Amino acid sequence: MNNTLGRVVILGATGTLGTYLMDELVEQGYEVYACARRYMDHPRFSRDGIHSVALNVVSGAGFERLPQSDVRAVVHIAGAMPSRMEGYKPSTYIDVNISGTLRVLEYCRTVGAQVLVYMQSHSDVAGWWNSGTPIPADAPRRLNLKGDHAVYIISKNAAVDLCLHYAQQYALRTVILRLPTIYAYTPIAEMYVNGIRRPIAYLYLMQRAADGEPIEVWGNPDVMKDIVYVKDYTQIVRRAIESANAQGIYNVGTGVGISLQTQIEGIVQVFSPPGRPSRLVYLPDKPSQMGYIYDVSKTRRDLGYEPRFFYIEALRDMKLESQGVRFRHLDQGDLSI
Repeated sequence: MNNTLGRVVILGATGTLGTYLMDELVEQGYEVYACARRYMDHPRFSRDGIHSVALNVVSGAGFERLPQSDVRAVVHIAGAMPSRMEGYKPSTYIDVNISGTLRVLEYCRTVGAQVLVYMQSHSDVAGWWNSGTPIPADAPRRLNLKGDHAVYIISKNAAVDLCLHYAQQYALRTVILRLPTIYAYTPIAEMYVNGIRRPIAYLYLMQRAADGEPIEVWGNPDVMKDIVYVKDYTQIVRRAIESANAQGIYNVGTGVGISLQTQIEGIVQVFSPPGRPSRLVYLPDKPSQMGYIYDVSKTRRDLGYEPRFFYIEALRDMKLESQGVRFRHLDQGDLSI
């Protein structure tokens, strides 16, 4: 294993979360295999000592190029999701999120991977949002079976059940991370909403603040949500890889709610030009944001996690990231990444 901390395979390595995680693990001393459908020939991979593999979880093409032994961890970020889907193609969720995950699990089983870290959407507990109380890691599922997210979250839940099956049937240690929106700088500032291309809200507000333009505050400004930064996300993944006993579902979050008012005031503070703060325009008749706070006590207890980036620190770091070259390997116009 070339005198490293071990081999880690990252599926979905060229997306935003995968890129930050890839860099974190390389910096810590892991031997990283970065896998994605495309964009694997960029010199940034070889320059950083990363093995790059073009891989398709549905067809299976590329799995033969992955290590077949001594795999410390497989981190499964790859998946079909509404924010990256133009139009509505529900069968894609079944093919990628269920069948693709089964193929990944079989790879883990046959090569004897020590742990699989799987990313779950927090939409599995959407029925607990706006409750005003922290949602525990082991909260029963309560999903919304209407709308364009329904088949997506059904497929993610099925994938989680497959992971738990392999944990029991084959003693594959599986750590399932429940992810809310992970705040991060990315040059891809748009997503799909109901199949239509739209700006990513927090990145749009940051640009408005940087331009000194007014910012609208929709709905109830006191609604709170748990805002977790990408570098705390990568910390949790790394700790999941390094843990000897962690198993099951863990919340990714801070355990602290940030009101919409505080969110926007923070954006103005960090991104507005000196002497030209954006003016806030209140629109109470517009829809409010969803409120949610996640209980991270299990993540703290089992993984030794402590958040390092609370809200203002996260915003300041995002501003620094926007001035760097972390994403030099991406085609910035392609939302399918």
